[in-house]
Amino acid sequence: MTTITVLAGGIGGARFTRGLLKHLAETEPEATVTVIVNTGDDMWLDGLRICPDLDTVMYTLGGGINEEQGWGRPEESRRASAEIAAYGRGWSWFTLGDLDLATHIVRSDLLRNGSTLSEATEFLCRRWQPGARLLPMSDIPVETHARLAMDADEHRAGELIHFEEWWVRYRAGVPATEFVQVGLESAVPAPGVVDAIMTADLVILPPSNPVVSVGTILAVPGIRDALRSSAAAVVGVSPIIAGAAVRGMADACLHTIGVETTAEAVGLHYGSRAAGGVLDGWLVDETDAGALPALAAAGIHSVAVPLWMRDAATTMRLAADALALARGTLSVV
Repeated sequence: MTTITVLAGGIGGARFTRGLLKHLAETEPEATVTVIVNTGDDMWLDGLRICPDLDTVMYTLGGGINEEQGWGRPEESRRASAEIAAYGRGWSWFTLGDLDLATHIVRSDLLRNGSTLSEATEFLCRRWQPGARLLPMSDIPVETHARLAMDADEHRAGELIHFEEWWVRYRAGVPATEFVQVGLESAVPAPGVVDAIMTADLVILPPSNPVVSVGTILAVPGIRDALRSSAAAVVGVSPIIAGAAVRGMADACLHTIGVETTAEAVGLHYGSRAAGGVLDGWLVDETDAGALPALAAAGIHSVAVPLWMRDAATTMRLAADALALARGTLSVV
């Protein structure tokens, strides 16, 4: 039996994992998959605990995602959010659909009654049956904030604002000087997280944001060390194609931490496990084949393959390539 662990953020990680599960269902039906999900985007809003990445992964794998926007539920209404706004509460730029609100209400009720986030996630997944075990990176709240480099509306330069405000309200258009994971110093991996890494045959870093998704997971004390010491092969899929982010504003995040928006630079940012990093292998797009020599020189076995996840077939092929790279059966282009 093949045991696979995926470290995922939201849309990119969710869609890759869905393709992985479909590929395994056809080729290795006994394989098991655990997804360790970023919770740095989590927040309290209108009395509810919102977990954007956990919900995106859960809905995507469980068949309940809004495919067009990549998050939330399909055929949503916004009546409840409109009523909250009428009371002068909430964030007008962060509206939650009525069906999605039900998930947040149930989760918040569970948390207030003593459940951990892991337990609440397991409860929610009983409905969605995602086909993989979903684990939050930590049961301890960790929230990513952006430190503003300039004034923006009511915020002053140097102020920390929640990452979701920087990402959704400002579309990452206000320069940030750094990202701060508030609560990280007291965080520990959620139950099962380290074990899922240490006992895996393969660990995959999908095309999620390398700074505030996968990077936040790796920042939880103990997770990076587990990844470095695991006997599993660790491979990643570049979220950058031809110098541009596949989705979202990952380029703004990379710029903030001083990393170029290239497949090569992101691979080198993760680093080779042999040199203290986290990667054994790295998939880049065919348009970025020129990066292979530099990556190889840094000790990262890299291969150029089609990376665009255009549909189920191309996503399944990408997942198959990631598995083949980890097993040493994917040829260098």
